[in-house]
This record gives sequence, C-alpha cells and structure tokens, in this order.
Amino acid sequence: MLLRSTAAELTKLARRPANWLMLAVGTALGLTFTYLLPLAGAAGAAGAPNSDRGLAATLPDQLVGNSIGGLPVFLGAIALVIGVLAVGTEYGWGTWKTVLTQGPSRLVVYGGKLVALAAAMLVLVLTIFATGALVSAAIALSEGSPMTWPAVGDLVSGAGAGWLIASTWAVLGALLAIGMRGVALPMGLGLVWLLVVQNLLLGVAAPLLPWVYDLQLGLPGSNAGSLVASLGASAQSPGVAELTSPLQATLVLAAYLLAFTTLGGWFLHRRDVL
Repeated sequence: MLLRSTAAELTKLARRPANWLMLAVGTALGLTFTYLLPLAGAAGAAGAPNSDRGLAATLPDQLVGNSIGGLPVFLGAIALVIGVLAVGTEYGWGTWKTVLTQGPSRLVVYGGKLVALAAAMLVLVLTIFATGALVSAAIALSEGSPMTWPAVGDLVSGAGAGWLIASTWAVLGALLAIGMRGVALPMGLGLVWLLVVQNLLLGVAAPLLPWVYDLQLGLPGSNAGSLVASLGASAQSPGVAELTSPLQATLVLAAYLLAFTTLGGWFLHRRDVL
C-alpha cells in the first residue's frame, strides 16, 4: 500500500509544473551565487555576496561547498515551497477526501508523500551538484586551470548533508501545510522564517544578546549553516557560519527532521482534513 501511495505521489510531483519551475529557479540561484558572482568579482565587479571570492572559488575542487552553500537559506526556501505544495494543495483542491476514500489510511498517504518528497529533494541536490560540476569544469577549461575534483567520499558526504538539510526544510513545509490546512499562509510564514527571521537572529540579535546566541545553536537554520560551512561552503553565503561541530549539526538536523515528520503525522491523523 505504501509503495502504491509513493508511486502516486511521485507522479503528482513530476506532473506539477510548479515543481519543475522551483527546480529551475533553485539551480539558477545556486549557479548565480556560487559561480556568476565570483566570476563578476574576478572581472572587477564587487559589492554582492561572494563577489570577492575570486576565480579559485569556482574551480572543480570547490564543488562540494559551492553545491550545498545555498541550502541554509535560499535553496532551503525552494525545498520548503515544494513541501508546502505537495501537501497544502490537497486542502485547496479538496482532494484529501477523494484520496482517503480509495482505501489507504491517512498515515499511509502521508508516508507516501514523505518518501516522494525525499526523492524530490535528492533530485534537487544532485541537480545542483551536476550543474555545478559542468559549470566549474567549463571555467577550468576556459582558464587553463587544473581540473582537480573532490574525493568520492567528500562528494558523498556533501550530497548526503545537502539531502538531509533539504529534506528537513521540505518536511517543515509539509508540517506547516498540514497545521494550517492550505498553501498561502504556511508558505508565507515559512519563507519569512527562512529568509528574514533566522538571518536577523544570526546577524543582528545573536552578537548583541548572549541568550539569543545560545538559542540559535539549537535552531535548524544555524545547524544547517554550520554543517555546510564544515564541508567547504563560503562563509559569505547567506546563513553559512560554523557555529557548531559537524556531528552536532547533523544530529540536530536529524532530530528536527524526525520531529517535523512525527508532528505532521500526528496532526494529519488527529485532525479533520476538510
């Protein structure tokens, strides 16, 4: 039953144009921040984030950090939107009742959605890695620079970390959609948190208030930023700062992923879906 539900959810994700648009936007944002701006800085332009990193920051040996550096903030926002759409549209279209009358239980449908979201996040992360590899290889060839790639273990670790972070944001989006039974409000609140609140905590409040600094060490955004920083992401990227150890960051993110998953399932099981 779970396999059939997962297959149905994968079909819905693949046939929804908005998801392909989100993938294209995420890829474009990732390439802009990690390759276009450093190249512009090397050509003499400056002032934008990452514009002063130089040509060396765009070469293949920096692939891991460049590929996952956007996940704490703007690529994380893409993942959250996909999670909201995967669940919240069922409320807007009134299709929960139709799906559940076909036989599967609420938790089976929910499990299918989560597995499908995990697959979608893996596609997102691997697409960022693949496009980054192509662009960095083209830059190295055009500049006559050595094409030194990260070790296989580093690539696997980076992709795994990126998948964990992206999945955490996507499941948070699903949780917000279930809790608020819709799309607009959970998407708005989720994006405000990702793009505004957590950056204000990190950049403004934490340096001034010790208790805010201590608080942020337990938040998913700060731990996502710490994890990608430990794997080579630029500290100039939004939300990237090595505040905790890689082990702590991984455990905290895994705990949030489990908590978001459990809470979303509990809400869906206990509350009316209409």
